[in-house]
Formats: sequence, structure tokens, C-alpha cells
Amino acid sequence: MQQRSRKAKNMEKKILVTRSSLPPIEEYIDEIKDIWDSHWLTNMGEKHKALQNGLKEYLGVENIDLLTNGHMALELSLQALNLQGEVITTPFTFASTTHAIVRNRLTPVFCDIRPDDFTMDADKIESLITDRTCAIMPVHVYGNVCDVEKIQKIADKYGLKVIYDAAHTFGVKYKGQGTGTFGDVSCFSFHATKVFHTIEGGAACFKDEELGRTLYRLKNFGIKNEEVVDGVGANAKMNEFQAAMGLCNLRHIDAEIQKRKAVVERYRERLNGVEGIQLNPVQEHVMSNYAYFPVIFHEKQFGFTRNEVHDRLAQENIFSRKYFYPLTNTYDCFHGAYDVSETPVALEISRRVLTLPLYADLPLEEVDHICDIILGMRN
Repeated sequence: MQQRSRKAKNMEKKILVTRSSLPPIEEYIDEIKDIWDSHWLTNMGEKHKALQNGLKEYLGVENIDLLTNGHMALELSLQALNLQGEVITTPFTFASTTHAIVRNRLTPVFCDIRPDDFTMDADKIESLITDRTCAIMPVHVYGNVCDVEKIQKIADKYGLKVIYDAAHTFGVKYKGQGTGTFGDVSCFSFHATKVFHTIEGGAACFKDEELGRTLYRLKNFGIKNEEVVDGVGANAKMNEFQAAMGLCNLRHIDAEIQKRKAVVERYRERLNGVEGIQLNPVQEHVMSNYAYFPVIFHEKQFGFTRNEVHDRLAQENIFSRKYFYPLTNTYDCFHGAYDVSETPVALEISRRVLTLPLYADLPLEEVDHICDIILGMRN
């Protein structure tokens, strides 16, 4: 009877693939008190400025602008660069990357990915360049850093802009440099599910100050001053409550990353070396943020498909995610415009990948429980 009761209790509890980190509620309340005094709720107020300065220092970037979400950072950065033609990108990404390109009336050209770290295969970029190519938009996937040196070399050779989708790499460093320093623009998402969040939010990091001025206007309807509107912009401003959450979370970010590291290390300890299971690589020269824990299930060796593992975990109220599946070049909204057979590695990985639950406060005994279920499927 007691055993049945314990099992029922476990079934009531859900383990989600991610869970937002939050500061102590008293800290957030204290942070927003002066908003009540100023009545300044949005439009680049004091919290916005403070977070901008804090992130500039933490990320080690020359310039940064804050936006209402990561998608608008991508979309408006492309608009600010005034591009026309084709953008080489990856289909192994979230919808936002591809949609930002298409919504700027640019044409995505899909490059395949590396089978080991799932980032854009830089060796395949040059064969995709045409006289219409204007930019490359790679994605740092799961916290794995793209081959930034090779990509920049190609961009310099052909006179192309580089816009990084850095949504997964907040706080990640490659050879001592933050990922926000690479390319012409690097865009972050501060969505609630990310390692660092502002509830909803995003940022664009850049070196060219003129580009920054254009981006600043575009996020505020294209307004140059009280009497001049010289661009067709959007409303993409981060409000003061978002910025206040960011200021609180920034104080705790290093501790949060260390907690995530402990979770990842336990997963690795339990799943490393298991036949048919491919784990996310530990990249050389990279200081990780432990953003995600993707697992590739090779069904012939492991004995079960990714979908079967996903469903088995769901039976125990453990919710993993097929991330990224489907590929963006197969979306219904594009009506078959792209040939998925041109990105075979991405297609294969998308059919086999499962991201397991990972967040700072995930108890290690729950990690063991998840691993026990996965490993128990083979017995």
C-alpha cells in the first residue's frame, strides 16, 4: 500500500525539460521598488541602462543593445545591416533563426551541420556561395561554439556579413573570448527558459557604432528624434520589469551555471560509454554554460528509437524534448520550397536527438531516476 502511494506521488510530480531560475522574491521586489517612485516603466529607463552596462561587462563586448526578445534582436539586426539576397544558415535551429531571414525578404540557403557538435559545417559553406550571397547566419547549438575562425575567414574572403544566433551561449567563452564578440552581430535570447533570462528579452552585440544607432532606432519604430522618423521600425524595447529581473539574475548567474554543471556531470557519469548513446561533446578551448543536455539515440545499437525513449520517459511524467525537430527547412509554412535531402546530417540528427531535463535546481537523484529509466530499457 505504501509502495503504491509513493508511486502515485511520483506520478503527480512532473519533471519538465527546463525550468526557469528565479531570484529570491524579496530581491526582485526590492529591485522594482524605485520603478514605483519614478513611474518610468519602459522606453530605456534606469533599469535598462543598468542591465545594459552590466551585460556589456559580463559578456566582454564592445557594444550591446537590449530588446524585448531574442527574435527581434535577430530580425532587426538583419534589417539594420540592409541586406539583400541569400543568407547561408542552418536548418538545425529554432524557428526564430529562419523566420528572421524570411521576414526580411531574404532567402535562406541551408548548410548541413557537423555530426559531432551539431553546428554549421564550415567546410560546406563555400560551395553554397553565389553572387547573391550577402551573409552567413550560423547558430551556436546547445552551447557548442561554431567554427568562428573558419567562418570569419570565409566571410572576409567573399565580403559577407556574419550574424550569429548566440541564443544558447550566454556566458560561453572560446579561447577566453565571449561568443558575443564574434561576427558583425551576435544575438542572444533572454527567454525564461534560457541560462540567463529577463522573463522575455534579448540582446544584440556589435562593434560598429553606426550599426548600433540604426538598430536603436529600428527597435523604437524607426524614430530618429521627436520630429524625424527615418526608418520603418518595430516596437522591440525591453521594459523596466524585464530589465529588473535581468539585474537580479545577473547577480546569481555564475552560481546557476555551476549548479547546471553538476547536473550535466551526473548525466555524463551515468550515460557515457553506453552503446548506442552519443553525448554532446566537450569542446576544446570552450568554457561551457551547460545550457542543454542533448542525447543522440542510435536505435540499432541502443535497441530503441528516440521516440520510444521520449514516450517511456513521458510515462513517468518526465518530459524531454525533440530539439530540434522538425528541421526548419521542412516547415509547412515554406510549402516544400527547400530540399531536405541537401542537409542529410541535420535530418539524421533531428530524428535521433532528445534533450533531457536540465535546470539549475534539478536534484541529482532525479537525474539518476531519468538515467535508470533510459538504461533500464535495455534490460
